[in-house]
Amino acid sequence: MPLLRALFCTLLLLTLAVGRAGAADADPRADDRKELIKVFREIEASINAQDVDRMVQQMAPDATVTWLNGEVSRGHAEIKAYYDRMVKGEKRFLDRYTTAAKVAAPARFFGNDEVAVADGTTEDEFFPVARGPFRLSSRWTSTSAKLDGQWKVVGLHLSSNVFTNPLLDEAKAAIWYVATGCLAGGFILGWFMARMRRRAIGRGPFEKRRGQPPPPS
Repeated sequence: MPLLRALFCTLLLLTLAVGRAGAADADPRADDRKELIKVFREIEASINAQDVDRMVQQMAPDATVTWLNGEVSRGHAEIKAYYDRMVKGEKRFLDRYTTAAKVAAPARFFGNDEVAVADGTTEDEFFPVARGPFRLSSRWTSTSAKLDGQWKVVGLHLSSNVFTNPLLDEAKAAIWYVATGCLAGGFILGWFMARMRRRAIGRGPFEKRRGQPPPPS
């Protein structure tokens, strides 16, 4: 019996030690991460719904957004004005655009765990007014802050590869087509001018003889 009692106590102590180690290893910011993911998904859903008012609800009043074209909007009014100009106004560039976003790594916390920085990727599809739709792979970085107990985005930066993307591929293809067309046109024009020159040279003496008066009889 003493041996069994000692064995039982040993197993109990081991169980308690493992439990404490597991609790120590648990993410102390797990709840914050869940809230940040909710903000992230809500912004994604609002973009796909073309609802900028819904989107800015997840942002601080003085949030800053750097857009894919390099423009910067500061505050809700500028963010909504940019979106309306690009997507909803009479002179808009886009009818709409959609996005599928992913988080690349867990958010990093700073400043007493009240500031979080995250980054990831997006697969965007744009529907311009003046041309057919196109897709673009982009990256994003966001800075969020806990304001009055709620996480809000205070900075969002969007970027894309300026050296390799579908728009550049289209531009390169267009240059190739134009260059090929110009070269073919040059060959055709050269051939036509050379042929006309040969005709003129071959016809010259004949025309000259026709223009001379007949010899005296």
